[in-house]
Amino acid sequence: MKKGVIAGLGCGALIVIGIIVIGIVSAIFAYNFNNKAIELNENVKESWGNVQTAYQRRNDLIGNLVKTVQGAADFERKTLTEVIEARAKATSISIDPNNITPEQLAQYNQVQGGLSGALKSLLVTVERYPDLKTNQNFLKLQDELTSTENTIQTARTRYNEAIKPYNVHVNTFPNTILAGILNFDEKPYFDSEAGADKPVDIEFDFK
Repeated sequence: MKKGVIAGLGCGALIVIGIIVIGIVSAIFAYNFNNKAIELNENVKESWGNVQTAYQRRNDLIGNLVKTVQGAADFERKTLTEVIEARAKATSISIDPNNITPEQLAQYNQVQGGLSGALKSLLVTVERYPDLKTNQNFLKLQDELTSTENTIQTARTRYNEAIKPYNVHVNTFPNTILAGILNFDEKPYFDSEAGADKPVDIEFDFK
């Protein structure tokens, strides 16, 4: 009788110990997963911040470019208006990298692409205005825009590079279980629209 009780107590103790061990292992796993996810997410946020900074720099330069062009006599107002409106749309969209969705990123990419297209039209139109083509302020803005376009391409590439390890971490089993519980959702990649991978051509023929 006593042996049976002791045996029963022994089995019960083993079960309790097993549960405790599983709990500790699970807690350690969750702790490590959470910390790694936070670290990778911070890298994504930093990279996205660099994307926004690069685009903001371009928007500021375009604003200065518009002011310079507005001073040209008889400059085509339609082209100028298109740039102003496209710039307004581009600056009106703000994205939280913690809750970014494919739809938001697609919209952001669309309005930035619209601004790139309007800027290209503006710079082509400038070809018909010799005074602008030799305006030192305009030439300086032209050079800065070229540099900024390259910075944008680099920032977008690095954003995608930061996204990959984060998505792998939260989508790999069994991490995906904790990712759902702790609200670490998969993040979308920055997919450039057709032609968006090419910097704006703002070189002029001075012959």
